[in-house]
Amino acid sequence: MGRVDNKVVFITGAARGQGRAHALRLASEGADIIAVDLCEDIASNGYPLATPDDLDETVRQVEKLGRRVMARRADVRDRAALKAAVDEGVAELGRLDAVVAQAGIAPLGPDRGPQAFLDAVTVDFHGVVHAVEAALPHLPDGASIVATGSIAGLIPATTDNPANGPGGLGYSFAKRQVASFVHDLATVLTARRIRVNAVHPTNVNTDMLNSEIMYQSFRPDLENPTREDALASFPATTGFGIPYVEPEDVAETVLFLVSDASQYVTGVQMRVDAGGYVKRRPQLPAF
Repeated sequence: MGRVDNKVVFITGAARGQGRAHALRLASEGADIIAVDLCEDIASNGYPLATPDDLDETVRQVEKLGRRVMARRADVRDRAALKAAVDEGVAELGRLDAVVAQAGIAPLGPDRGPQAFLDAVTVDFHGVVHAVEAALPHLPDGASIVATGSIAGLIPATTDNPANGPGGLGYSFAKRQVASFVHDLATVLTARRIRVNAVHPTNVNTDMLNSEIMYQSFRPDLENPTREDALASFPATTGFGIPYVEPEDVAETVLFLVSDASQYVTGVQMRVDAGGYVKRRPQLPAF
């Protein structure tokens, strides 16, 4: 018996990175998957996003684990498209037990302009709300909602790194809103015992981190930093001195929050950050 046997889980951003890792970990424990991804680029985002081939690969790997999967291309900014994808998935797979609102972008760069701020907010925060909105009518009492935040949403935002630009501020703003949304929605849904939690990772070893704009964010002192240049700075975001966690590390936490093992856990800001928050948060006052 798997830890999520015969549950159906809706995952946004499922084509690669953390989304794919969540899909595979949940499928390995018995879940069927509704996998959604945009599968095209967003102009303000300075690195390539997932492709249709990436989404096909997620499907292939889930099916290799012996589980059912329905995949659709949809933009989390488009409420109607997301609702249609979820409705179709539930019709095909028979039910819905959990949602993992994972889709996100980091449109960093000093020359991206205000649109980068808006795109970060509409994908990283509104996209979470839209995913929950699409799923909620199908969720039974006792279901689970998991949203992906970031350690960036739990520490004070700064403007001292011009390499991040408006998109960097939009990213931090969006992730702070995710944290607040999770807390308040958990309060609203207590009567139905629907758990609502957020996962806040540090750097994760995905295409987002391994991109030129991210290297520039970590090494603004260099004109054209390489991954090797940035790698020396990555550990600054953790307390354990590691450069990043793997998508599979985050997926273990998502599995716990989707499974019945977390049946009494709600409104939690679950940090998968290797000590990054406790390292960087303001000191508590002395008593």
